[in-house]
Amino acid sequence: MNPYILTTLLFGIGLGTTITFASSHWLLAWMGLEMNTLAIIPLMAQHHHPRAVEAATKYFLIQAAGAAMLLFASTTNAWLTGQWELTQMTHPLPTTLIMLALALKMGLAPVHAWLPEVLQGLDLTTGLILSTWQKLAPFALLLQIPSANPTLLAMLGLASTLVGGWGGLNQTQLRKILAYSSIAHLGWMVIISQYAPSLTILTLALYLIMTFSTFLLFKLNKTTNINTLATSWTKAPALTALAPLLLLSLGGLPPLTGFMPKWLILQELAKQDLAPTATLIALSALLSLYFYLRLSYAMTLTISPNNLTATSPWRLPSLQTTLPLATSTMAALLLLPLTPAMTALLTL
Repeated sequence: MNPYILTTLLFGIGLGTTITFASSHWLLAWMGLEMNTLAIIPLMAQHHHPRAVEAATKYFLIQAAGAAMLLFASTTNAWLTGQWELTQMTHPLPTTLIMLALALKMGLAPVHAWLPEVLQGLDLTTGLILSTWQKLAPFALLLQIPSANPTLLAMLGLASTLVGGWGGLNQTQLRKILAYSSIAHLGWMVIISQYAPSLTILTLALYLIMTFSTFLLFKLNKTTNINTLATSWTKAPALTALAPLLLLSLGGLPPLTGFMPKWLILQELAKQDLAPTATLIALSALLSLYFYLRLSYAMTLTISPNNLTATSPWRLPSLQTTLPLATSTMAALLLLPLTPAMTALLTL
């Protein structure tokens, strides 16, 4: 792709998200979301592969449906209450509709089915943008709705953690596994958003760091399914040794960074007398942990046939930039001791 066009599209994605962040009016927020969607579609279809074009078409239709639903709900709210402000959502009908529209745009269960299919059709770089940056604008809107229905959010969150766990169990494609992982993590964020918004932001930030390093790891190794993970030790032995820790951090295993948000969310749910909900999402985390363990096993405990061609890559210098991967991997593994500092920072 022409670098000028690429720069313009990336600027459009950033500007769309920024407009949504900065807006207090539903019409402006909708415009930001639309800019965001329209800017990423050419990036999705840039390879002209039938799967990429199919993914871009599916994404466009789903996002258009979500945006239309959001515009309809905000117009209904203005009609019923005379208010266009984000913080003045007082009527339960448009509030519920807007929450469902944002759930559709993010890929929360039960309106999640598009996300694994779309992600599977993209290359890893565009998939990374879709899994991380594209979640920010809808989350900013969800956190600003004052009278959101906690029961609906809890149901969406529980459904997402369970679907994200079960859906990933039988997958062999890494992008689909990461899509189900994204759905499960979104469930954790949404379930706590009404009780402790700062925890939602912390969970989102740590999810972005861990997903960023996971996508870069797979991109460095040029792997797209579980079978090709076995050859990664010949390409980057040190990174392959760290990869299981990174995947287990995504699964939320102590003493890694990914344990921090899960621990704090379960603690907060227990404080809110929601012990059954906390128990259910803690059990659903075990489902996710299983497929992360599968990836770890395939990557580090499986050795591909050893021949001279297979062992050559680690001797040859890689031209790929590894500093972002190294930085994000260290953050994804070692931030747990900073829990008190991070929680204090978010409660300021």
